[in-house]
Amino acid sequence: MVNTNPAPMIKLEESDVIAFKKVQILVVGDVMLDRYWFGDTDRISPEAPVPVVQIQRMEERLGGAANVSRNGASLGANISILGLIGDDEPGKTLNHMLSGLGISSHLQVDASVPTIVKLRVIARQQQLIRLDFEQEPTKDALLSKLAIFESELPKAQTVILSDYGKGALKHIHQMIEKARAANKMVLVDPKGSDFNKYRGATAITPNRSELRQVIGPWSNEVDLTQKAQNLREDLGLEALLLTRSEEGMTLFRKNEVTHVSAQAREVFDVSGAGDTVISALAVALTAGWDWHKAMCLANRAGGIVVGKLGTATVSWEELL
Repeated sequence: MVNTNPAPMIKLEESDVIAFKKVQILVVGDVMLDRYWFGDTDRISPEAPVPVVQIQRMEERLGGAANVSRNGASLGANISILGLIGDDEPGKTLNHMLSGLGISSHLQVDASVPTIVKLRVIARQQQLIRLDFEQEPTKDALLSKLAIFESELPKAQTVILSDYGKGALKHIHQMIEKARAANKMVLVDPKGSDFNKYRGATAITPNRSELRQVIGPWSNEVDLTQKAQNLREDLGLEALLLTRSEEGMTLFRKNEVTHVSAQAREVFDVSGAGDTVISALAVALTAGWDWHKAMCLANRAGGIVVGKLGTATVSWEELL
């Protein structure tokens, strides 16, 4: 069955708000701090052919798995987060920001590596450069995180695994096995060309580029459906949600393909949109919504955040 109609309007009721506030989600993954330096530029450096930016304002936002948790909390859900940080100022900043949002933080400190930081320099609404500060976490820190995952798992209804390929999810297969054995729903935002490590999860939410790395290019919708369904079945997934930017989203389930069109908006910045999508999907499903309705909410939420600069969240007022 294929539905190519635009996403229907979702009428959020007071009961939905109450249900979302009862949701318990554990987010695990690559935690990072997004820093933005805003300024203006009107000359080229005499030292090299690069613009000189006079910084006028700085902002800090939760990034990676931390942004996933922030988006879930913005919808009223009770969120716990597990990840790795360094014994440094950015790590302390991350913990402080998470605490301020009421998110239960279980970030493990690995003093041998820095907290992941992405620093973006922006002038005249254009990103000029991004500087990444990161290093592979140690084996001991990862094993410690796995033990904490086991202790926190009973408290959660759903687990979100946010994989940015930075090393925090080396034990992701064990996490999926333990969560599924405990009858928890597991949603994965994937990364890389090997999706075998996500085998047994409830669902994955790749974008077009990520899926293409795994199944190769597709010539038409029929070809896409066959390849996506083959992958879903091979990995033992209940669902595969493909996010397609201006083409909307397509949900692949057993004997069912459902498509929703993108909500018409001006796209300003796509960074963090996948975080918003998986958070909205997880909260809605955990609250008891069906897959199609949850996808429509995720589609609407994703359409809103791409109209904002940097990693962002959606409010109830915007969704309504």
